[in-house]
Amino acid sequence: MINLPLATDTWDHRELEAIQRVVDSRMFTMGPYVAEYERQFADFFGSRFAVMVNSGSTANLLMVAALFFTKNPKLKRGDEVIVPAVSWSTTYYPFHQYGLKLVFVDIDPLTLNMDMKKLEAAINDRTKAICLVNLLGNPNDFSAVKKIIGQREITLLEDNCESMGATFEDRQAGTFGLMGTFSSFYSHHIATMEGGCIVTEDEEIYHILLSLRAHGWTRNLPKFNHCTGEKSDDAFEESFKFVLPGYNVRPLEMSGAIGQEQLKKLPGFISKRRDNGRYFQDLFGNHPYLQIQAETGLSSWFGFAITIRQGSEVSRSYVLEKLKQNGVDVRPIVTGNFVKNEVIKYFDYEVSGNLSAAEYIDTNGLFIGNHQVDIKDELRAIRSLFG
Repeated sequence: MINLPLATDTWDHRELEAIQRVVDSRMFTMGPYVAEYERQFADFFGSRFAVMVNSGSTANLLMVAALFFTKNPKLKRGDEVIVPAVSWSTTYYPFHQYGLKLVFVDIDPLTLNMDMKKLEAAINDRTKAICLVNLLGNPNDFSAVKKIIGQREITLLEDNCESMGATFEDRQAGTFGLMGTFSSFYSHHIATMEGGCIVTEDEEIYHILLSLRAHGWTRNLPKFNHCTGEKSDDAFEESFKFVLPGYNVRPLEMSGAIGQEQLKKLPGFISKRRDNGRYFQDLFGNHPYLQIQAETGLSSWFGFAITIRQGSEVSRSYVLEKLKQNGVDVRPIVTGNFVKNEVIKYFDYEVSGNLSAAEYIDTNGLFIGNHQVDIKDELRAIRSLFG
């Protein structure tokens, strides 16, 4: 038995001590620990601002919502947004929930990110935003995206929830768009129980996110801000003043305290994941019937995607059974072709061209977990299962 789970615990006494500090403080909702985590998070990823929320999914929700409330709104209902055909469900839901039309574009069968040629073909005069998803740790080719957009007024967004620590041309993934989102769910690169972050360079967007995160009120805004101009110095007056149709997606103080400890470990986690990734590439790079994800930039290797090569006589069910028999956790490549999901009947959407690559990985793809510790023995044992 190989026994390779999808994810393993990254906590030790430091995270438990961080939780105890919050317990001792007797303040459990969003407060100084969250604020310090945000400061450290922004600094780590080289962004001006970071806003912590209670999940990567709600980070995506606020990212979309904020575009409707700038002084000159960047989106309105009915606008078209280009998205890849393969991602997690909550990449798409906020666009639907805000009345936007989704245009699904196929993926590159090797990188598993959006196909750049098909992206270029999908853009038209109705395109107002593009949401790139850095899938399973792998950054997009942002240089190509920049050239494709050119001088068009198209807002670029990034769902980087699976790719914390990935870089492209020495810049952190998640920082190429107007906003980028991150997740710190248990199975991701760092774990804060539940948690997410949005990063941005734009101060107006930052202030909108602060308000949307907590009821749409003014309480968490600075005195001079882009939502209300100038706040009153009377705290009582500002206690329950609502200016945006917001949510309550505030994180807990425990998550902020844990996050500070996890950020200290993140460089080591990424280094080990990349070591495992290089070994995985060496083992499977020229496999006769298993194809692996092609790296763009420097992946942070969330997991290891595997697709059955076209024309192979080996089936995915054969590979799945071998892995399961040996205690290896295995999952589909995220949602596969998302358009096949029943929920799509609620969407206003269209497909640009065809989704042949997304469909192929939907029926022939899988992924196994990577870890923040050395798993070379396990990877070598997995390789031995397949000739």
